[in-house]
Amino acid sequence: MVTKEEKQIIEQILEYCETGKTSMTDEIMHNPVSNYNDPKKLNAEINTLFREFPIIVGHVSELSEPGQFITHNDTGVPILVTRNNNNELKAFMNVCRHRGAKVEGRECGKAKTFSCPYHSWTYDLNGKLRGMPQPFGFDNLDKSKYGLKELPVYEHFGMVWVRPSADAKRVDMAKWLAPMESQFDALNLDNHIIYKKWTLPRNMSWRLALEGFQENYHFCSAHEHTACSGYLDNQSVFTNHYPHVRHSVPLWNIGELKGKPQEEWTYRKYFMTQNYLFPCNFVQIMTDHVYVHSIMPTGPGTCVFKCMMLISEPANTDKAKQYWEKNYNVVKEVFNEDFEIGEAIQAGLSTNANDNFIFGKYECGLHWGQQAIDDALEGRLKAS
Repeated sequence: MVTKEEKQIIEQILEYCETGKTSMTDEIMHNPVSNYNDPKKLNAEINTLFREFPIIVGHVSELSEPGQFITHNDTGVPILVTRNNNNELKAFMNVCRHRGAKVEGRECGKAKTFSCPYHSWTYDLNGKLRGMPQPFGFDNLDKSKYGLKELPVYEHFGMVWVRPSADAKRVDMAKWLAPMESQFDALNLDNHIIYKKWTLPRNMSWRLALEGFQENYHFCSAHEHTACSGYLDNQSVFTNHYPHVRHSVPLWNIGELKGKPQEEWTYRKYFMTQNYLFPCNFVQIMTDHVYVHSIMPTGPGTCVFKCMMLISEPANTDKAKQYWEKNYNVVKEVFNEDFEIGEAIQAGLSTNANDNFIFGKYECGLHWGQQAIDDALEGRLKAS
């Protein structure tokens, strides 16, 4: 069975196959190069996009038991996420309230308490300050006021999301992600497991890294010997779920559905779906596994790319391990092709050869992504 949206996507792509057309916007777009190398704009992006909006920091399988924790350091806010003894997810600034050291230095693990390595101030799984050595030096301190600073945290679509700001504002995640619900609910990602998880620092604007996932015009140039042969050349369907985008990229054999009764149609077998989840996440759905990407700025002209590869069941046999390892190696090669080009673009930004980059009419994801970013920076778009 296919959803109503998937049926429309299949109908659209089969029409494109006949006409040679593809999804297009009405006009080309000129995007200022300053969006990629202006430190002031980057600072505004960090303070808005990476503070006011929920960002994926992990998968629920990493926090399935009380005491399990993960840390995340790439938004500019050190984050600690754990599950308490009431099975509630909790997120905190990973910052001791005494002198500011991180209370947990490991990437993941299991703990009953978190203790600062500087002076051993200790916090429980609810972030409450439980004690410190030689407490007589702080005998007038109200410990109830010096727990870890809590952050809004959510479980949705099998992912762990954090809004990296300590104000009281919470986001209605069901409302925020409503346009993607029918697609993601069917994936059952909360029952997947992580096969691989990796982090890549890159010498390029986070925006350049982001844009590599927002169009497929580049596939048969950048990925001539890798991804190109698997997909139709620059024919796909973009679905604008503002501020998110569903990008359905058909496999080369999509024509098999032509002439079949619609009740026999299936979607996932014939598409790679790149879902942009504003502001910096992608959930890339392959025919039998899923990649979850997060792209975050680390400075002017630098970023970090984080990826989780999710599979539906453990790879318990040698055959399964070889299969998934092959997929992992292929996607790493494809990503590296994008990133090498992105770093070369970054190196040329200071030449002033371009005042603007040009987004073609069929690079719809670039248009819509830039519009959503502009709207957020100018206060027209908020997560609520």
